[in-house]
Amino acid sequence: MRHQAEMRAWLAQGKHGSMAYLAEHADLKADPSRLLEGAAAAIVVADLYATRNDEAGDVPDGHGRVARYARGGDYHKVMKKRLHTLCDELGARWPGARTRAFVDTAPVHERELALAAGLGWVGKHTLVIHPRFGSWMLLGGVLTTLELDPCEQEVADHCGSCTRCIDACPTDAITPYSVDASRCISYLTIERREPIPSELEHGMGEWLFGCDICQEVCPHNSPRMGDVGKANNAYATDRASFDLAEVMKWDEDARRAAFAKSAMKRAKLGMMKRNAVIAAGNAITRLGAEHEQSRRLLEALGGLADDAGEDGELRRLAAEALSRHRSTMG
Repeated sequence: MRHQAEMRAWLAQGKHGSMAYLAEHADLKADPSRLLEGAAAAIVVADLYATRNDEAGDVPDGHGRVARYARGGDYHKVMKKRLHTLCDELGARWPGARTRAFVDTAPVHERELALAAGLGWVGKHTLVIHPRFGSWMLLGGVLTTLELDPCEQEVADHCGSCTRCIDACPTDAITPYSVDASRCISYLTIERREPIPSELEHGMGEWLFGCDICQEVCPHNSPRMGDVGKANNAYATDRASFDLAEVMKWDEDARRAAFAKSAMKRAKLGMMKRNAVIAAGNAITRLGAEHEQSRRLLEALGGLADDAGEDGELRRLAAEALSRHRSTMG
């Protein structure tokens, strides 16, 4: 892998946050043949979950935003089903060939393989950008023992002097071609189990799960004429946002029902309520405490802070958010 040295330096600097599995699997990611003995090639695919001509969509006041990739069906299931079909077809046509499908749950460096396969270049926000389709895509593929012809030409970097993704990141997580995951809103809302540092709370805005800011501002995701691809209908938006007051009142059954067919199911109940508290505080700041939705959020924060059955850290967080706005309540 061409960026293996950079990856190890990134890990050494602790920029993977609490995602210890990234360090544990570093050697496996560096050598896919350790995941599939005799692996000689990788077939890499990209599945569009949105197109550059799609609107981001309005989110009602009092709601927490959801990243576009998580608004529809669970991509793990959608992509794996199709990839397993490909594996079966390869096995039928070339008996004896071995394969292994991967999305993002196996220790495979999909981005590096996608780069080598000519699916795009790695942007300054570290996501793969296709020159025509942009970056609204999910990566996966198949490792195989088949000897396949390699990609003849890789895609050149077209980021140039642009720094829009870097400038737009509210938590200053991005430097050119590197993301400090410990500051990234997607990491904070999806991966981090521990309390979120208070200095990062404001920058998280009203994001409840994930973040799209660096992609939304990218010129290579701007609308254009011609063929911009077609998003997979399996990812058609089901929920672009959730009512923050409702999330703060969720129990486990409510969380399971809301995420039944979604990639969001990996986020635990306590994490979602924590994210909702932070997003609610930021929403109240934006709307003003006298706004109708702010009053609903303040009521929900109060209920959470006073609930003796809730986690102590969550109660403290809700109480602090409530306290910041109490002086402006009517």
